[in-house]
Amino acid sequence: MDVSTLPPPITHESDTCAVVRAILARVGDKWSILLVRILGDGSMRFSELRRSIEGISQRMLTLTLRNLERDGLVKRTVTPTTPPRVDYALTDLGRSLQSITEAFGRWAVTHRDEIENARQRFDARQ
Repeated sequence: MDVSTLPPPITHESDTCAVVRAILARVGDKWSILLVRILGDGSMRFSELRRSIEGISQRMLTLTLRNLERDGLVKRTVTPTTPPRVDYALTDLGRSLQSITEAFGRWAVTHRDEIENARQRFDARQ
């Protein structure tokens, strides 16, 4: 194999790492992951989302949805009624992220006991 035909390795100094960090910071927070998982079941209204996520404030839900919409992961649809109806749904890009969040969720549930045991052993040493 001719190594000159391989793509260059990604280094910590590359722009690629900065891009990955920025995207992970946005979609890796707990509210974004929860919203992607919940919206994976279909379109929901703001009030439905707020009721389904324990502990999220109205402001945090608004900010998170706005950021997900800005990144092209969520589509916001306003129906001109009185009062206006606002629905949120995953875009195709958001659905592609959903599979990753589902896999991570399964991993976390599968390994939660191991992680908790490791935390207890670590804390006992402190």
